[in-house]
Amino acid sequence: MSEPIRPAATVVLVRNAPGGAQVLMGQRGAGAVFMPSKFVFPGGRVDPEDHAAPCPGFLAPDCTRRLSLMAGATAPDALVAAARRELVEETGLTMAAPLAGALRFVFRAITPPGRPRRFDARFFLADAGCLAGDAEDFANASGELAFLRWLPLPEARALDLPFVTEVVLAEVAALMAGGDQPGVPFFDNSGPTPQFRRLV
Repeated sequence: MSEPIRPAATVVLVRNAPGGAQVLMGQRGAGAVFMPSKFVFPGGRVDPEDHAAPCPGFLAPDCTRRLSLMAGATAPDALVAAARRELVEETGLTMAAPLAGALRFVFRAITPPGRPRRFDARFFLADAGCLAGDAEDFANASGELAFLRWLPLPEARALDLPFVTEVVLAEVAALMAGGDQPGVPFFDNSGPTPQFRRLV
């Protein structure tokens, strides 16, 4: 029996620094079932309570529309709630009151078959300016991610990363350099043949 595909949400938190753009990343534990020892962004699967947590105001209308394309039963609000909850749990950082467009939907990927866990992950880009409190304060992090730190984008891209994380970082680097997207990239491994799509 194949592993079920679970909806998930990830936050790619960035900030501008004197030396250039930085991204927040941490390392998964060596004993983790999914992507052990890899450096990743904060994120995880959508939990049942996320479906009951309204999150108005965090998404621009175009992001909400794109999240709804080929989305199955997972509502955009549940994905936003999961993204915010996972950010708090894994980093101790909290997003402030809703700011219009604080979360930008920039990438979607479904884990290929044959992996111990499979996720339909949506990646949200957010600026550190949307945080409430000190962006360097990880005192309340759960410990699920070790070595939490802000890294210059070139340094982050040189880490031991999952393939999709590498691709997302390349996309984020282009956006931070002033580029735009002709639709949200979607690596769709839900069927027997991998598909690359753009959600426009």
